[in-house]
Parts: sequence; structure tokens; C-alpha cells
Amino acid sequence: MRRPARWLAAAAIAAFYIACWQVAQVDLGRLAEGLPKLGHWIASAWPPALSELPLFGQRIAETVAMAAIGTTCAMLLALPMAVLASRNITPFPRLYYPARWILNALRGIDSFVFALLFVAAVGLGPFAGVIGIALHTWGSAAKLLADHVENMPTGPLDAVRGTGAGRMTAIAYAVLPDVLPVILSSGLYWWEFNVRASTVLGVVGAGGIGLELKNSMDLLDFPRLFTIIVLILVVVTVLDQASGWLRKRLV
Repeated sequence: MRRPARWLAAAAIAAFYIACWQVAQVDLGRLAEGLPKLGHWIASAWPPALSELPLFGQRIAETVAMAAIGTTCAMLLALPMAVLASRNITPFPRLYYPARWILNALRGIDSFVFALLFVAAVGLGPFAGVIGIALHTWGSAAKLLADHVENMPTGPLDAVRGTGAGRMTAIAYAVLPDVLPVILSSGLYWWEFNVRASTVLGVVGAGGIGLELKNSMDLLDFPRLFTIIVLILVVVTVLDQASGWLRKRLV
């Protein structure tokens, strides 16, 4: 790239970030004024509130359960959808682009938004959170899996097809063994991710520990809020370590 083009590119990038700074209304002065207030809130959060630990344990169990069921349903649905969305193995080529569009739509809508919609449909509680997690994770996991399948060598598939086996049989014997570790590994990752993501679903009434988190913030009950945040960090850390240990053994 010549020097004038470099300067032009640098100016364009600088203009882009200046515009983003203005649109995002970044104000470092307001941040400096707010930090002492934040420090006061942190100081007032001690000692933590331990009287409601049984309730918090129940809410965290709801959060983990939402993530587990939603992720499992999503991964079970991701495999057939990934087959349709993989150009090199799809049994119905005309469905390739519609399948990709559906996955893009599911990925483009966050689980938070899905949960908000399904709270209106099925009512308050963790079930709406399960549906929200499942739909968003379905799109993301199936897209990842389809990209993996499209980039894998087709030699084993062609060899099985050469024996006279049908397309679905060839997929079961030549493709599934290769993608199964990917499904299990990515499923563990998405479960871990969804546990973190589902902590905020309570804000829209989808149950879990996020419900207690929101109540504590609304009441400015900082000792209770501090206890909930610590419990979330502990659970997320334990799941992260366990998930990482399992993923290493699946590779």
C-alpha cells in the first residue's frame, strides 16, 4: 500500500472512532465523578448478607438447569440443521440457503430477547429462559458445526458413497465420527457460556439468580447484591474449570 493510501486509511479509521466516541456519548468526566460513588457502594456491601443463602442456592440451581436443558436441546437440534446448512453434504441443496438464513436469524437475536418474547408467551419463570437459551444457542452452534463440516475433507464421505451406501448412511459413518468430538466440546463451551448469560435473564422475569440480582439492585441492597455476585463468580469459575478439563479430554 502506497503512503497516500496509508494516510487515507488512517484518517478514515480515526474519523470512524471519533464518530463512535460521539455517538456512544463517552464522557470521562462523568466517569471520574461516578467512581467515588461506586467506591462508597462497594464499601457499604460489607459484610455480605448470608441469611438468604438457601434461596440463592435455589436460584443458582435454576440458572444452571436452564443453561443445561437449553444447551442440550440446542445441540441435539444443531446436528440435523448443520447437515442441511452444509453445502457439501446437504441432502436437499434447495434448502441450503433457507437453512443458513434461519441460523443467521437465530444467531442474530440474543437469548435475552428470546426470553423476553417467551415470557409473554409462556409466563414468568425459568421455562422462558430455557427456550431463549435453546433458540439462540441452536443458531450459533449449528452455524459453527456447518462451517466445520464444509471445511472437512470429503474423501471419507466419497469412499463410503462409493460402496453403494446412501447419503444418510455415508453421513452417519463418515461425517458423524469426525464431528462428534466437536459437538461435545462446543456443547460444553456453550453450557458454560449460557450459565453466565442466563444470570441476566431474570431481569425479564425468566427466573434464575438474575431475578434476585435485579431485586437487590432495585432496592440498593448492596450486601445482598455482593453475596449474589460472589456466588455467581464461584459457580462460573467451577463450571469453567470442569468444562475446560472435559474439553481437553475430548480433543
